Amino acid sequence: MRWMRTLALLTLAVALPLGVQASGPEVLVLKATAYTSSVRETDSTPFVTATGARTRFGIIAVSRDLLGSDLPYGSKVKIEDLGEWRTGRGKGRFDAMLKDVVFVVEDTMHKRKRQQIDVWMPDRSLALKWGVRRVRITVLQRGR
Repeated sequence: MRWMRTLALLTLAVALPLGVQASGPEVLVLKATAYTSSVRETDSTPFVTATGARTRFGIIAVSRDLLGSDLPYGSKVKIEDLGEWRTGRGKGRFDAMLKDVVFVVEDTMHKRKRQQIDVWMPDRSLALKWGVRRVRITVLQRGR
């Protein structure tokens, strides 16, 4: 009887496609900052991401610990604003700007950053208004 249960489990495991999550999309709560295409915030090619894509709203950079596991290049995510990082104040302040955008992981943050994303912004004043926030990331599609 035990061997039949083992055989059934093995058959089920082989029949299911790899990477299918029965529990729904993956959700992460992370620290989020913002950056622009300024040489003082990036490298010598401020309008080109680590993957070679051109910067635009909808591009995010991720810390290297996330890049290797949870959010590889090409991952598509939705972002929900949970407020300021330390206090939680201002929850939803940026939701109107974020709600219809599917963000794509195309860039990498400095190696000292951990468990964090960086949202590309078109200008410095908007990036400064964003500040340091807590966000909920819903992974729609895992990248390569």
